[in-house]
Amino acid sequence: MNKVLTSLKQIWGTPEIRRKLLFTAAILLVYRMLAHIPVAGIDRQALANLFSGSQLLGLLDIFSGGTLANFSLIALGLGPYINASIILQLLTMVFPKLEELSKEGEYGREMINQYTRWLTVPIAVLQGFGMYTLLRGQNVIGQLNIGSLAALIVTMTAGTVLAVWLGELITEYGVGNGVSLLIFAGIVGRLPVTLGQTAVTLETLSLGNLGVFGLVGLILVAAVVFMNEASRNIPVQYARRIRAGKVYGGQSTHLPLRVNQAGVIPIIFAVSLVLLPSLVGQFLQNVNNLQVALAARSVLAFMQPNGWAYNLIYFSLVVGFTYFYTAVVFNPVKISDEIKKHGGFVPGIRPGEATAHYLNGIMNRVTLAGAVFLGTIAIMPAIVQVAFRIPTLSLGGTGILIVVSVVLETVKSLQSQLSVRNYDSFLL
Repeated sequence: MNKVLTSLKQIWGTPEIRRKLLFTAAILLVYRMLAHIPVAGIDRQALANLFSGSQLLGLLDIFSGGTLANFSLIALGLGPYINASIILQLLTMVFPKLEELSKEGEYGREMINQYTRWLTVPIAVLQGFGMYTLLRGQNVIGQLNIGSLAALIVTMTAGTVLAVWLGELITEYGVGNGVSLLIFAGIVGRLPVTLGQTAVTLETLSLGNLGVFGLVGLILVAAVVFMNEASRNIPVQYARRIRAGKVYGGQSTHLPLRVNQAGVIPIIFAVSLVLLPSLVGQFLQNVNNLQVALAARSVLAFMQPNGWAYNLIYFSLVVGFTYFYTAVVFNPVKISDEIKKHGGFVPGIRPGEATAHYLNGIMNRVTLAGAVFLGTIAIMPAIVQVAFRIPTLSLGGTGILIVVSVVLETVKSLQSQLSVRNYDSFLL
């Protein structure tokens, strides 16, 4: 405890880190204020009834931090940006020019980010129009003329662009990853409402079930922390070299391969895609074409958040995106070349291509454990929901995973910045 308090004092006592923390807090406050500024022309009562009667929309509202239920200026949130990121990363694996661009270091990453921002706008326009059509079909919003409709869509698109900009401000001038922190703020901001609804439901549970429920929650949090910190250490030996009469190298170290290399990104990507069929079905279930309406209702029935199909697809997407994103962020060839360039080698493995193949094999096996863990955590709330009949916890596991992961990543970012400051002061 004393160590934690000492670290907090050091963090707050460092002027630059303190400024970054205050800046991040200010941006998060602005984001949460925007989440409570509603768009004009919405029937609030009809909107509340719609969300209370739709489990799917309730899921989206929990994930968005209440921006949808309020139909605020940032109702679309970061969804279009996340979808654009998914599309760009998939295109990177298809088009060689984009793949080459992604390997060009900082310049390549900046260009990919720029393309992602440009793609976010048309996706936000389409999602904004889809949301308007859905709400109009539910009599939440009336028929709008061309001018009013354009103003509504522009407002929602601008809200998404503003949210992305706020996230990038945090990344550049604040602490941690801005997009992850905004999603974190949305989930935490919605937490009091979710806990209140859960507390009402828990009154009907027996004391034994309540104890089991609490135990599952504690195990869930502990497992998330453990898996986020778990890693496989690969021994690396550096050969002794003599230059200008001085001896270099000769020491042993290790290369840590994280079990959860992809972090929270696969969950965010998977949620964005697994909810898409249900959204389309919700959109088309009241159309005049009988066959289309029946097909849409079949999709909604098939993709119920409690159903086996939804959770199986959700699990599969999480596992797939874990492998995909790990392949994006982990380059065994580059790591092998860096080890070889500095005179290092893995004991028993030839430097170069053999080392890259060895690291890739180890990473695939380690990633399997991380992917299965993420998938299990993602669908566990559905199991708990069925067992305890608590509908308010439909996104509990995903929310806990995102919150814990973002907190751990932010703490590590603060610790690294503090270490750099202490090292610089030591040199001075």
